[in-house]
Amino acid sequence: MTNFDANPFAHRSTLTFELPLFSIIKEEHYLPAFQAGMQQQLDEVQAILNAPGDATFENTIVALEKSGKILERVSLVFFNKTSSDTNDALEAMRAEIAPKLSAHHDAIMLNPQFFARIKNLFDNRDSLNLSSEDAWLLEKYYKDLIQAGAHLSDAQRARLTELNGQLSKLSTQFSKNLLADTNDLAIVVDSAEELDGLTANQISAAATAASDRGLAGKWLLAQVNFTGNPLLDSLTNRDLRKRIMQASLQKGNQNNANDNKKILLEMVKLRAERAQLFGVNSHAEHITAVQTAENPSNIHAMLKKIAPAAVKNAQLEAEDLKKSAGNEIESWDWGFYTEKVRLEKYSIDTAKMQPYFELERVLHDGVFFAANKLFGITFKERPDLVTYHPEARAFEVSNEDGSPLGLFIGDFFTRDSKRGGAWMNSLVKQNYLLDQLPVVVNNLNIPKPPAGQPALLTLDFTTTLFHEFGHALHGLLSRVKYPRVSGTAVQRDFVEFPSQVNEMWIMWPEVLNNYARHYETGEVMPQEWVDSLNAASTFNEGFATTSYLAAAVLDLAWHSLTSEEAAGVTDVEAFEAKALAGYGLDFAPVPTRYRSTYFSHIFDGGYSAGYYGYIWSEVLDADTVDWFKENGGLQRKNGDHFRDTLLGRGGSIDSMQMFRNFRGRDSKIEPLLKRRGLL
Repeated sequence: MTNFDANPFAHRSTLTFELPLFSIIKEEHYLPAFQAGMQQQLDEVQAILNAPGDATFENTIVALEKSGKILERVSLVFFNKTSSDTNDALEAMRAEIAPKLSAHHDAIMLNPQFFARIKNLFDNRDSLNLSSEDAWLLEKYYKDLIQAGAHLSDAQRARLTELNGQLSKLSTQFSKNLLADTNDLAIVVDSAEELDGLTANQISAAATAASDRGLAGKWLLAQVNFTGNPLLDSLTNRDLRKRIMQASLQKGNQNNANDNKKILLEMVKLRAERAQLFGVNSHAEHITAVQTAENPSNIHAMLKKIAPAAVKNAQLEAEDLKKSAGNEIESWDWGFYTEKVRLEKYSIDTAKMQPYFELERVLHDGVFFAANKLFGITFKERPDLVTYHPEARAFEVSNEDGSPLGLFIGDFFTRDSKRGGAWMNSLVKQNYLLDQLPVVVNNLNIPKPPAGQPALLTLDFTTTLFHEFGHALHGLLSRVKYPRVSGTAVQRDFVEFPSQVNEMWIMWPEVLNNYARHYETGEVMPQEWVDSLNAASTFNEGFATTSYLAAAVLDLAWHSLTSEEAAGVTDVEAFEAKALAGYGLDFAPVPTRYRSTYFSHIFDGGYSAGYYGYIWSEVLDADTVDWFKENGGLQRKNGDHFRDTLLGRGGSIDSMQMFRNFRGRDSKIEPLLKRRGLL
């Protein structure tokens, strides 16, 4: 046995569902596994190229699907770990491995012999007698290679490799800077009196967070990844609200060691130069060519249908808030006075709802309950299974007949070692080719309560939990042959669609009455509160839509620059201001959801020129919610149809064709406009 044979990534795990061997994985295992994994895949690709006889689907595409499994195992574990529980040693490894992985990817994808082999198969695909799933996979690989630049000249490919390596380094540094700055900008509060308006649970969580940083006797209000903070809705102390908001807006923009301005400007320039290599005008043009949107013009056409009405609604909302406040509304006032107006108009006090949104009830009696009713699947916690962190809990998921479906891992609480936001990762991807069932992870950033106290969620956190579990369902319910198209491996502007659909069950009466119960008394949340929430469904949508659109427009603005234009941008804040003003979205009380220096979605998250995808997907989501309502809602027949035509298909067929197979027609935008109060 060689030394590497003892590495926990050397072989497929023998644990339940191939759960990685977290009990024995150590930091020193990662780099050797990356090195061995890259070499293994290069050898496997060379074996494909050296295969005797003509290229076939089996000896090329299927062989490629089976390649690189050591690298896949270590990558899935490592990058989940660095996003959810990182440290200095792991960050140093990430900085070291990122350019090597980029070069490895390019060594395969930009190999002219490899491209010629797959192009030959693609050109002769009609004579290969392929199944529809096989034909689609071949087309995906061919388009992947074109998108990667395999068809370019030798000189262009060489420069492309350089650009990709530089971008991977910059992206890693952007993420590292942002985590450090977000932690540094947490607000330390010296007296409990300053926290007036927060619940006892929130105050206790802030005390625990301070204690964890060695600040016993104080309170720590952690920053979140987006602009603002949920605590702004409740804090009565206006000066403290202002401190929180102003600090939030400065993430990655303090002219210190963690400043991200130079990094993002360089990334924008390099992406624009890379687009030029591909013969297109901009990074946005290159990226959207393989999305359902097809080109930036289609995106702008949709956003411009929405933006004017959204800003108008936000301005009307601001007038209402001004009446309540008795003064002009600043960004740090919006959430606080929104809650006051919500109470005045609809008798809704969201703070009083938190005792009805206790984490365990929401999870078991809400999220899992809805999935069981819709798909017949069940969940059993497995405390015997060791995960990557003590707070990450494993649940065995079974089909209605008791057969195994997969493993779900929930990691719900915030910590300094976890990046902001919420997301889903895969640790094992479902596929029939290698007979693997899925292992998926949901990460959230809920403030951790003191030991022995319940975690009481806001309505926003409850929404996030349902949303992210929609991604988890997309991974768990996958039933495809090939790893390349498993689960969420769909077009980027389609991936948010299933997760947004899952949010519909939050307020569905059968689900809500099952989970929204007072954590002490067990009483159901009062019906008048529910009625008020439904009546206020479009309340504050002007703010929400304007804030989101501003971020989407910023993303498109940065990535629509030509190489020459990108080289001329030196002032990040001035560029942001001009981009938002050009769209009519420059309304100071409603800042963009992400400023550029902390916009990790587009500078470290795979959403560059793709943040529009949330609202693009919401068009499909709103239309789908209407379908469920028209067909009886939370019923197995509806869940089975959704699973069979869409969720279970992963990326094994065209995304929009999947939607048509489910809905019976193309999507319509009217349900979205109605939902957001924009008709």
